[in-house]
Amino acid sequence: MSNYLPSTRDERLDMLHAIGLQSPEDLYAMVPDAVRIHGLNLPEGMSELEVSQRVTALSEKNTVFRSVFRGAGAYRHFIPAIVKTITSKEEFLTAYTPYQAEISQGVLQSIFEYQTQICELTGMDVSNASVYDGATAAAEAVLMNVDGRRKKKVIVSSAAHPDVIAVIRTYCESRGAECVLLPDDAHATDLNALKAALDAQTASVYVQSPNFYGILEDVETIVSLAHEAGAKVALGVNPISLGLLKTPGEYGVDIACGEGQPLGLPMGFGGPYLGFMAASKEMMRKLPGRIVGQTTDAQGRRCFVLTLQAREQHIRREKASSNICSNEALCAMTASVYLAAMGPGGLRKAAMNSASHAHYLAQKLSEIAGFSLVEEKPFFHEFLMHCPIAPEKLNARLAEHGILGGLPVDGAILWCATEMNSKAEIDNLCALTAQIVGEEAGK
Repeated sequence: MSNYLPSTRDERLDMLHAIGLQSPEDLYAMVPDAVRIHGLNLPEGMSELEVSQRVTALSEKNTVFRSVFRGAGAYRHFIPAIVKTITSKEEFLTAYTPYQAEISQGVLQSIFEYQTQICELTGMDVSNASVYDGATAAAEAVLMNVDGRRKKKVIVSSAAHPDVIAVIRTYCESRGAECVLLPDDAHATDLNALKAALDAQTASVYVQSPNFYGILEDVETIVSLAHEAGAKVALGVNPISLGLLKTPGEYGVDIACGEGQPLGLPMGFGGPYLGFMAASKEMMRKLPGRIVGQTTDAQGRRCFVLTLQAREQHIRREKASSNICSNEALCAMTASVYLAAMGPGGLRKAAMNSASHAHYLAQKLSEIAGFSLVEEKPFFHEFLMHCPIAPEKLNARLAEHGILGGLPVDGAILWCATEMNSKAEIDNLCALTAQIVGEEAGK
């Protein structure tokens, strides 16, 4: 790291002397000696080969499933090789926040292209340069219309992802906004409860479709009810599903948001992921984070700049509408390269295969005694099923065969299939499941 230190030893000493100190240790004079560490008992350094061998051995402790039938917010999709080839280029990996537009045209253009693709994907007018993840995108979305004097209520469907709901509630508490959680009706948004909850104080309504249980919500009716009451609608969506289903723009929602992980980002141990957001033109000035705009320079050449920023680093803190600061440009570029590589046809095929594989899985599982859909409602690629034995016990047995089963949810099991789950893989899962259920019943 020595090459990255901007000052020499003498310069650092001059700075210390200027504030009346003699050494860096003097900066910690107020820290009690009893809690200070005066040295680290580190082992001897290892060679590159030894480090590689040690890390490889540690990685082998991880369980890597050959077959995955679980989603619930993170999804396994095919990622074309070109995605990593492009995004691993050094100039992209090391690029940071493009504050100086004159020397950041490449990064700015990549963000501009990402914004354009998100708008095309969602059918919305404008997109920002991404936020932390899908949950924070949802929280930022519902707060875009909160007015401390008139509209302070946010209505959230309880059929949305529990983690997203938790983040929305936390954000609302920090802003003094009231968060009303709607009960669900057969694992979908309760429309009658929504009607009763809407009033003049309602700023935003958040609903997710497909929702946490995989069910496609009645978005059209939800939008109509909310708009009649003068509230805005933030719709959480799975981006892959938009290759097949109606876009948020076609539904007339005000803000579209979601988790961008399915767009070329591998399933890691919690990330890094990215949240995408897009809005109608009317809501453009309330979008958090950064927006890259296209313009021309003094010579009339095409160029890119940061524009319409609402961050506290650029304006007075009390005027800021968001504190989104982290740079998600690399994850956003990954999504952009994935979308470019797949194209509209490829994305539609991925969505079609995911949906057809999931429906085939649901049909095959339903042939096993004790398995049945919890709700007979339209779904995309996830569905909730009754399970004749404890879902945890079934998953433990499936794991012995290298299969990650569905997510246990309230005594039932939430299954997921994507284009990665072949017919043979699904047939094998169902055969094993039937065998396990039979064995457990005989005990």
